[in-house]
Amino acid sequence: MHAFVIDAPMAGRVQKVDEPQADDADVVVDVETVGLCGIEVELYAGTMPYLHQRLTTYPIRPGHEWAGTVRETGPDVTTVRPGDRVTADTFIGCGSCDRCQLGRHHLCVSRQEIGVRDGRPGALAERISVPAVAVHKIPDGMSATAGAFVEPASCALRAVRAADVAYGTTTLVLGTGTLGLLAAQFARALNGEVCVAGLIPGQLQLAERLGFTDVVRSDELDTRQFACVIEATGAASVPQQALWHVEPGGRIALLGVAPEMAVLDAGRLVLNDLAVVGVLGGSAFIDDAIDMLASGAVVVEPLVAATIGLDDVAGILERGCRIVGNDAPKIHVRPNDTAQG
Repeated sequence: MHAFVIDAPMAGRVQKVDEPQADDADVVVDVETVGLCGIEVELYAGTMPYLHQRLTTYPIRPGHEWAGTVRETGPDVTTVRPGDRVTADTFIGCGSCDRCQLGRHHLCVSRQEIGVRDGRPGALAERISVPAVAVHKIPDGMSATAGAFVEPASCALRAVRAADVAYGTTTLVLGTGTLGLLAAQFARALNGEVCVAGLIPGQLQLAERLGFTDVVRSDELDTRQFACVIEATGAASVPQQALWHVEPGGRIALLGVAPEMAVLDAGRLVLNDLAVVGVLGGSAFIDDAIDMLASGAVVVEPLVAATIGLDDVAGILERGCRIVGNDAPKIHVRPNDTAQG
């Protein structure tokens, strides 16, 4: 079959690779749609921290946001069957350590991350093999586009829950990329009073098209403060900005990961009785995210700038997943649309 493989920094191409196998507890899935995010851009550029930490090495087959249809199951699999539409958790723990036993497999020291860490091939291929324990069903009526948003949606939903958004809670979402616009929609669905702030004009306009009325440039927030702040930019200066815009006793959820160290004023944290929570993944919220996507409470189609084939992946990664004239934050790939042989 065909797959997109990164062999070295700035060197990726479509290659013929071995067909995945449905071993005892594995599931083989025909991939319908894959989302590209900053992780794929960093893996392609050679800047992803896991590379420097030797937690992943080239060659890498990326792709951790995806949806597809079960093709084959291993003999020990009882949870899904051929024809089921599915997605999967990115994080696969050892299953036996204390963290895994507590449901925190995303923090397992020995974890694999599909398409990201420790050699588990990702979904930028015609087919993918994943452990059944990581597989989650999606409704038959859910589009592949929505299915490929389940992974980032689960992260965004976890951040909203960590920020303690509830009915009438004033909530600031800093960032208008995929995670920010998803988090804003989840906060609204939970009846929070949401302000969306960013710097990219086209994405601010997209937030307005999604129905948000309190949309501002993040450098024009002045002295406004909110009970909950969700940081979803990945810029090193923004976590500190979040401190200035959260009310005393409020909560901040950090979704973005900056390439350099971000500094927080510990004195302000203590004297204002603030809680700051880091969010790595959304494993425990995958099924909730699926339900909310299926309900229509969160809309994802407007977030997609383009849908491409495998042959175009290298070019779009070289451009940082940006398309001139279109500020929608997400690129989707349909690996089987251009499959040959």
